[in-house]
Formats: sequence, structure tokens, C-alpha cells
Amino acid sequence: MDFTIYSERNRQHKFLPAGIKAMDEQDRHIISFSRSEEEAETGKTVEIETPSPQAEAPAEPEVSTVIEPAAPQPQYDRPEAHAQSSHPAHVAKKEKKYVTRGALIACMIATMIVSSFLGAMIAGSMLNKSSSGGRAERNDSELSQLDLSDATGSEMKVGDIIKMNEDAVVEIVVSGTGQNMWGQLQLTQGAGSGVIVKEDGYIATNYHVIQGATKVEVTLHNGDSYSARIIGSDAENDIAVIKIDAKGLKTATIGDSSTVQVGDLAVAIGNPLGQLGGTATSGIISALDRTLNVEGTTLTLLQTDAAINGGNSGGGLFNSKGELIGIVESKASAVGVEGLAFALPINNVSGIINDLIENGGNGQTAKATPAVGIVISDVSEENAQYYGLESAGVYIAQVTGENAQRAGFQEEDRIISFNGTEIKGSSEFISLVRKCKVGDTVTIVVSRNGQQMEIKTVLEELQPQQ
Repeated sequence: MDFTIYSERNRQHKFLPAGIKAMDEQDRHIISFSRSEEEAETGKTVEIETPSPQAEAPAEPEVSTVIEPAAPQPQYDRPEAHAQSSHPAHVAKKEKKYVTRGALIACMIATMIVSSFLGAMIAGSMLNKSSSGGRAERNDSELSQLDLSDATGSEMKVGDIIKMNEDAVVEIVVSGTGQNMWGQLQLTQGAGSGVIVKEDGYIATNYHVIQGATKVEVTLHNGDSYSARIIGSDAENDIAVIKIDAKGLKTATIGDSSTVQVGDLAVAIGNPLGQLGGTATSGIISALDRTLNVEGTTLTLLQTDAAINGGNSGGGLFNSKGELIGIVESKASAVGVEGLAFALPINNVSGIINDLIENGGNGQTAKATPAVGIVISDVSEENAQYYGLESAGVYIAQVTGENAQRAGFQEEDRIISFNGTEIKGSSEFISLVRKCKVGDTVTIVVSRNGQQMEIKTVLEELQPQQ
């Protein structure tokens, strides 16, 4: 059996099995004999035949033998001609010497070890030479000092943003009474966060933080505690204002949430778990204008991947300039869900906050929430076919408002657009209505029995559900 080993250059070395002899021009012995007397007289060369192993060996003449040195590596067929001796000579057979398989493997292993060692030395030398040739060496101590603000191109470091605003964010603890599952009254407690918006003690927070509270306690970043009273709230926009009797407080600088872009730095400060006041986390703005239904309330929100936990509600979300761009509102909670948190854009609630401060004091909502006066529902393609509707879309399930009834809306009308904006879902429709004011005249296009019609109506105040 032949053994074939492929070298690095794809040449083949062929080895014959042990015990078999081979002969070629390069393996022959070159033998030259001294001239005899007969040769000297006639000038002719006497041919001497090499005896075969079976023949009787004649008396051996005096010879001087020159043998080619054995090549250290197996020979390869090459196109160049082999040099020949200038004197004709008879060549005797020579037994080939073969390398054992174990020796060959040992040589290969040794070659690999040596080449690896030499390669490592050469590579190290080249790297040192490159770094000494003017290129700056990597400094891990400098890398450890980088933070998210460097990656997002922030105008301020995260630490500077925190120092600028930590005194403007407060802890809120509320208590009240509620019914348990057996209908018995019991004491309830909750916790959240708030942002100081005026130096004389006005604090913005979420409506759901103070909802149903009979007692509200506020703790500042320096540890001072105050009793607070509820100034006003807007349940539909999940915003509220409370006040403590204090002066000269540090306030947050109000920013412009309309300038925020996906990928911008976002820093959240709040009171996670109701016990860790002043906690700051950082991330980026993940998405804009997310329209979500949060516990029955449709809101348009900023999305961030900054870590948010229970107790952060009502806290501040700050941009790369340290400005307040959002009031933390909620987070997505489910198995396997991480990094999905949401905040009310400050532009959407700053007007409400000002209205509550100016017109509040009685605990009532200062700004009326606009509504069309209809109940709507999202209908899938499958349900549309089942109920015999024309197609999937947003349908009117009930007409409840007087203005809507007079305008001519009917049940099973499919809403096509609102003030020229195409409607793809009920959340989008509600979000557009919330941007208007009570008393505004709006145009809604609906499809009825396959025919589109334009209906104008006056928005009315949203009535609480009975």
C-alpha cells in the first residue's frame, strides 16, 4: 500500500512499502576502476559486468568507490536534466533507506512546534515595531473612563447630568383606603417619584401615583420630608401636580421633546421600588411617538431602554443637555421582556401642568379632555368577514355624544381619516383627537356601505365612564 502525504506546497511524497527496492539514476553508485595493463596498451576500456546475486562472485578488483550522498528529503521529479559523469561507468544497485512512520510523525510535530514559536516571535516583533513607529498604544485605563455620553455625542457627561438634576427629583409615598377582595376597607400604600417644576414647591408627577391617595409625603434628595397636597390632575393624560410648603427649591429645566431623535442620550432619575430615591439610570431614546394603551388609557409616549422599575413613575427623563424631556410613565413587564420603558413627552404635558398650577387648588382637572363622542373598535380581517363588514379597520361601535349624533355618525361606519391623516388603528385616532381642544371643528372621513363621506363635527368634553 502506498502512503501519500501532502506538504504545504501541495507536492506529493511517495513512499514504497518496506522491503521493496527501487533504483533510478540518482540512487545508483558510480564506480570507477583503475586501468589494467591491457587497457594501457590498447587504450580501450574494459567493461566489467556487475554480478547478479545468484552468480558466483569473481575475484574483486581493486576499486575506489564514490557514492552520491543520500538526499535528506524524498526526491521530486523536476524538468531539469540530471548531470552525467564524463566517464562511462557501471553502477551497482543500492538499497533505499526508508523513514519509519513514527519518526516521520515526530518530525512533523517538531516542525509545527518550532514554526508556531517562530511565528509568535515574528508577530510580536512586528507589533512592537508598529507601535513604536508613531501609533498610539491602547490604554485600557482610558477606555474604562468612557460612558454612554461619548457614544451618543452628548454635550454633557452622564455624571454631570445627574448632578444637575438630582436635587430636582423627589420621592413620593402615598397612602389611602381601598376595598379588599371581600369588600372590606383596608389601608393601601404606594410610592412613586416627582419632578420639581417651580422653586416654591410645585411638583409634577403621574396621576396614577396619587390616584385615590388621602395622604401624600414628599422626601427631597437632601433627606428633608414634607406633607404635600394635590393641586390638580388629568387622568386621561396621566399627569398631576402636588405642592409642598417650601421655597428656593432646585427646579428642572424644561426642554423641547419635539427635537429628540432616536439614539439620543436619555437619563432617568427616580425612586425605584419606593426605597431607592435618587437612583439614576441611562440609555438612549429608542423610539418616538409610541401610541399605547396603558391600563385603559391611550397615550403617546417616548420609548427608552434606560432601566425603569416600579417607583420610577413620575420621575424625570433628561436629555444630553440635562433638560427635562419626559415624565417617566410606565414600563413593559413580561417574562423575557427587557429595556422597554416609556415617558410622557414634556411638550404634551407642560401645558397641562401650567393649567393645573394656575387653575388648580380644588383637586379637579384644570383642562378638559376633547372627544368626538363615539366608541370605536379595531376589527381584524377575519372578524370583518365573520360579521359581514367591508374590510378590516377602525369601526364605530356606538355613538354617544350629542355633537356626533347631530353630525350624522352611525354604527358600523369605518373611519378612513381624521383631519386629512389616514387612520390605521384606534390608538392613532385617539392620539390625534387628544392633540385638539374642546370646541374645535374637525373633519372625519368614513366609509358606509362602500361609499366614502366627509363628516364635520365639534369636539366635546370627554365624559367619565359610568
